[in-house]
Amino acid sequence: MVRKGFIMISQIQVLSNECSEEARKVENALRKEKILKQLAADEKAKHLEAINEVEQAKRSFTREAYSKHKAEMVGCIISLDKEKIVDAILSTSKNCRRYSKHEIELATDNFSEARKIGEGGYGNVYRCTLDHIEVAVKIIQQDSTDKTDEFLKEVEILSQLHHPNLVLLIGFCPEIGCLVYEYLENGSLEDQLLNNKKHQPLHWFLRFRIIFQVSCGLAFLHGRKPEPIVHRDLKPANILLDKNYVGKIGDAGFAKVISDLIPDWQTEYTDTIVAGTMYYMDPEYQQTGTVRPKSDLFGLGVIILQMLTGKHPNGLIVSVENAIKSRSLPYILDRTQTDWPVAEAEMLAKLGLRCTALKCRDRPDLESEVLPELEEILHRVSSIVNMRNLNSRAPSHFICPIAQGLMDDPYVAADGHTYEHHAIKDWLRKHRVSPITRCKLPNLSIIPNHSLHAAIQQWKKSQTAQTQTWK
Repeated sequence: MVRKGFIMISQIQVLSNECSEEARKVENALRKEKILKQLAADEKAKHLEAINEVEQAKRSFTREAYSKHKAEMVGCIISLDKEKIVDAILSTSKNCRRYSKHEIELATDNFSEARKIGEGGYGNVYRCTLDHIEVAVKIIQQDSTDKTDEFLKEVEILSQLHHPNLVLLIGFCPEIGCLVYEYLENGSLEDQLLNNKKHQPLHWFLRFRIIFQVSCGLAFLHGRKPEPIVHRDLKPANILLDKNYVGKIGDAGFAKVISDLIPDWQTEYTDTIVAGTMYYMDPEYQQTGTVRPKSDLFGLGVIILQMLTGKHPNGLIVSVENAIKSRSLPYILDRTQTDWPVAEAEMLAKLGLRCTALKCRDRPDLESEVLPELEEILHRVSSIVNMRNLNSRAPSHFICPIAQGLMDDPYVAADGHTYEHHAIKDWLRKHRVSPITRCKLPNLSIIPNHSLHAAIQQWKKSQTAQTQTWK
């Protein structure tokens, strides 16, 4: 009985152990199943994620391809439009030539630093030779494609304009945005006035003459038919000088053709991008956005004041106004010139201030007021220069000891010396002594010196004949 019980217990233990083993197997199987399900879920998620990434890449590629295609189409359209403009320029201007990229690279030694002479509004400027002519080549900057419109505008405008006081455009290269100008030996007016370290300071007579020349060039632009042209960026850096110091207006990239001219007395606000340079830009144009031919007069006025003083434009208008009011203009004239004709300098300064009036309607008319006044001033200073040149060549006894100029009407005083008639008369009203010996005069009588008068007139004729021969 005991034995049977022991056997039963053993069988129960075996069955129990078998059940435990089966339970562990089941548990392990369930665990593995769970792990496999998790792995399958992870793989499925990865698979779905990969599918999404592929789909997104496809969509992105499609968008990029579309955008690239669209950009190429737009670029093609723009290129075609530009080619039309280029063809139109070449058809209307027989004197303007189209250069190839290879020709420009060859002429500039592949844009060598040795040929670089400066930087313009677009980029570097190179001095070289094309078609056996010395030229200045201005290259548009590689990162300035937004200036291509300005480039084509300058080509379009300058290719149609020919005037002694406008820089001559010889040709262009649209492939690299290149303008080919006549080379002007004496650089810009800004270099001559503010950055001149290589040459003698610009003589005051040349300054008067350059102002007149620039005004003539400006009047030509404003008088263009049927539509006037406003430069919009008139400043010393955009006025170039040839070997004879003839002033020429250049850099017409900001120039605007005015098809609907607004009267000076009318204030009108327009939503446009204002172009120009600080200190030279018309204040009314800055405020309203409306550009008129008289907008250029403000820049001309500032240039006039700079030519007289040699100073930076900042605060210059107020400085000249105060100097004229206090009669101290001679003290602010450019000190590199010691023999300014003060009366004519004051006339020019007042004209410059009138040109810089805040409102267009208060500025003088270029054609009917500014040019005639400048012509009169230039005539006066030319006479002064001619007289000084004559004085420098004249025999010493032809020069009046009082006026220090060549005599026109010589008279002999009681001291035995000869003087210009008006000079000795003015002297004798105030003095009783000789202008030369400082001794008391025996009397105040004066008599004409006919022989000296005849000699002076004969000498003047000979000088005039020599001058005409040289010309």
